[in-house]
Amino acid sequence: MTQKGGPGGPIEHGFPHLATVRASITALFRRLSADGIRAYDTSFAPADAAFDTTDDLHLGAQRVASAMVRALRLPDARMVVAFRPTEQAATVELTAGPEYFVEVSDRFRTHRRDLAAALSHEVTHVLLHRLDLRFPGTGENEILTDTAAVYLGAGWLLLDAYREDALTHQKFGYLTPEEFGYVLAKRAALFGEDPSTWFTSPQAYEAYVRGRALAERDHRRPPLAAAGALARRRYAMARRSGPAPAGGSAYRFEREGSGPGLRVDFPCPVCGQRLRLPVRGRLRARCGLCRTVLDCDT
Repeated sequence: MTQKGGPGGPIEHGFPHLATVRASITALFRRLSADGIRAYDTSFAPADAAFDTTDDLHLGAQRVASAMVRALRLPDARMVVAFRPTEQAATVELTAGPEYFVEVSDRFRTHRRDLAAALSHEVTHVLLHRLDLRFPGTGENEILTDTAAVYLGAGWLLLDAYREDALTHQKFGYLTPEEFGYVLAKRAALFGEDPSTWFTSPQAYEAYVRGRALAERDHRRPPLAAAGALARRRYAMARRSGPAPAGGSAYRFEREGSGPGLRVDFPCPVCGQRLRLPVRGRLRARCGLCRTVLDCDT
């Protein structure tokens, strides 16, 4: 699998892949389970990404790769890292293992600070390959890989490798910087982390803040009790309209059996699994997939 990355032209911004990102988080919970996700409670340590010009090139690369394997809980996998001239940041040959060959761009011989970011994407490819978790299209599968890398604690490095100023245009991976920030904020909320202290790139931190704002809004959408007054009024109007999709909204209504009652269908703000609740006012619901308890006002 190949990975976009490195200096280049204009960088895409915003949230064009948001639907696939959310589907990727749901797919991770379905494949790994809530307990399996929570086993990744420790993010990749910044110290393990350190790789400077005083380190031996190949020994240092193998050390960083081994740390990435441990972070993604692949103890029986071995990464063999080689450098070659290529426009792509890195590629990995997916085989039965336990040995995997990763080729990285020659530019990492000198720009060593970003090697761990490139490896996080490729080692996540190996993890998903072993889990037999994939999406049908190549582009969607790469978005799944970026999302999994971040959500499982290693891919914050992909966001930190983003730099954009008058002299530099660099981004790794397939997500936009803001989408990386969104996934990172989702993980931070789940595990109570504060990744803001890890960033070496000011532009990466700004993208994280923008992504975090959207992630926080997921927890303030009706029928969640934390929704704001305007969103609640729109929800009430849609509810009075009866069992029809609420245009542009995450929720929709449907009849409850053959009677006059309604149910509301909406995504869990943590894992994205769709939930169906009776429209009966204030209640607490537990997501069957991620086991989050939600305060709702249906």
